[in-house]
Amino acid sequence: MEPQKEAQTPRDPVARLPGASSSQKADEEERREGGSAPAATALDAEADGASADGLWELPVEPAERRPECSRCSRPQKVCLCPFLPVHPLHISTHLYIIQHPAEENKVLRTVPLLAACLPQDKCKVKIGRRFSEERDPELSTVCQKSDTLILYPGADAANLEEFILDSPIYPSTIIIIDGTWSQAKDIFYKNSLFRLPKQVN
Repeated sequence: MEPQKEAQTPRDPVARLPGASSSQKADEEERREGGSAPAATALDAEADGASADGLWELPVEPAERRPECSRCSRPQKVCLCPFLPVHPLHISTHLYIIQHPAEENKVLRTVPLLAACLPQDKCKVKIGRRFSEERDPELSTVCQKSDTLILYPGADAANLEEFILDSPIYPSTIIIIDGTWSQAKDIFYKNSLFRLPKQVN
C-alpha cells in the first residue's frame, strides 16, 4: 500500500495563481508589504498639492478691530467709563508714563484708564524704548530734578510711602515704566536718564 502524500497548503496565495510570472509575484509582494504607491495615486497627490498651493493666492481680508471707547480706549462692549470718575482727579504730582511700543496696541491696556482719570497736564505718555537728552530734552530735564522719582523695584529702591513721609520735599514728578518685566528692565537699564531720579517701589 502506497503511503499517502502529505497535503500541501500553500502559504502564499501568489503561489496558487497559475501562470503568474516572477515580476507579478514581486509586484504583489511589494504592495502587500507597503511598498511604493501606484503611479495613479502619486499623480492624484500632486494634483491635490497644486490645488492647495492655489489657496495662498486668494485675497485675505484684514480683521476688523472692534469699536473702541474714545475715553478709556477699551472695546465698547467692555467699556469701563461708568466706573471711572466723572471729573479728572486733582493731584499735585505729575506722572510720566514710559510705555514700551508693544503695549501701545494691546486691546486691554491700562494706561488709557489712568490718563482718563487725571488732568491732561498731569499725565504724559511717552512711547519708545530709547530716550536721551537729544531725543527728548523735556524728559531729560525732568529726570535731572531732585524732586523726581522713578517707580522701579531694586536693591536701591526706597519704599514710596516711607520716602514721602520722611522727605521734606514732596515729589513733583513720578516716572512709571509700562511694559512686561523684561521690557521694563530693558528700558530702565539701557537709558541712563532713568537712573538719575531717586528709585522707589
